[in-house]
Amino acid sequence: MGKLNVKPLADRVIVEPAPAEEKTASGIIIPDTAKEKPMRGKVVAVGNGKKDEPLTVKVGDEVLYGKYAGTEIQIDGKDYLIMRESDIYAII
Repeated sequence: MGKLNVKPLADRVIVEPAPAEEKTASGIIIPDTAKEKPMRGKVVAVGNGKKDEPLTVKVGDEVLYGKYAGTEIQIDGKDYLIMRESDIYAII
């Protein structure tokens, strides 16, 4: 992936969502209308953090976040989520 030329402010991070599952563990293909929104992704950009509160996540971390967390944005034709660090539940 090329360098993302967008810098989030304060405690915000930009996450590239993982692709939605194409089929179930038993091999059943999931149609586009039934695919669930992924709740994991890779951090591609981070802000500087708040005063006296540095960010815990860093670029390249795989994270889990809430189902409705963040705002969907599109940069150079690719979909990303921008969210506060507090919307991230865990680093995996």
